[in-house]
Amino acid sequence: MRHILSRISLTGMLICFLSLTRAQELFVYTEPASNMPAKSVGLRASNWLMPDNQTHTINYQFIPEVMVGAGRKLMIHADGFFSNQNGHFHAVGGGTYLKYRFYSSDQVNRHFRLAAFGRLSLNNSAITQEEIDLSRFNTGWALGIVGTQLLHKQAISASVSYNRDYNNGAENKIPPGQADQAVNYTLSTGRLIFPRNYENYRQTNLNLMVELLGQDLVHSGGSYLDLASAVQFIFNSQTRVDIGYKFQLYSTMQRTTPNGFMIRFEHLLFNVL
Repeated sequence: MRHILSRISLTGMLICFLSLTRAQELFVYTEPASNMPAKSVGLRASNWLMPDNQTHTINYQFIPEVMVGAGRKLMIHADGFFSNQNGHFHAVGGGTYLKYRFYSSDQVNRHFRLAAFGRLSLNNSAITQEEIDLSRFNTGWALGIVGTQLLHKQAISASVSYNRDYNNGAENKIPPGQADQAVNYTLSTGRLIFPRNYENYRQTNLNLMVELLGQDLVHSGGSYLDLASAVQFIFNSQTRVDIGYKFQLYSTMQRTTPNGFMIRFEHLLFNVL
């Protein structure tokens, strides 16, 4: 308990420190309510390096992704899941993510936005944990809502979603008695550290992020809460590099890969549609 309290205190200090700097509304482990520019296409490659508690090996997952700004209010993602599970690197599934921004309140130096989002995923990997993760491990769907507030470049975002998972194919079924429904919730904050004053769009941006990621399993009572911190670089207002580390604050469910690094590369192509 003392170890958990010390981590929560550290989280509070980090958030207080980051609130003194300027914000950037681009998060690493979650999506904000804002969308990418209309008629643009984004290419993203996410690399997850997570120690596996069961096999005592490094679980590596590669997720390539294509993002499309279908309009001012609609954004569509399509991604693939690759993993070194079972000792060899192979494709294990894919999914799609849609987000529709239905409310905006824009003022000088501030705005508030709300968006609804959904995800549909297919996965054929073995089910080895109680945690439901439709972005990497499970077959199923999710529906949720996210709100993002930007105040003088200080960004705070929160989301809640309902997740429903199914068997990962005929050979990888959900174990009897294991929950197949969950509620996810997130709280994120991000700050722009550099540059302090914009002179042109070619300036490199340095952003810091702190995010809380939680899940409650429906009916079973299992839950977890993770803390993720990240540093983000944006070059030429077009190319983005994220380096993050996520670790478990507490958990009452079985999880095989709760801690580890995520490294992401992203490039945005404007006005290509």
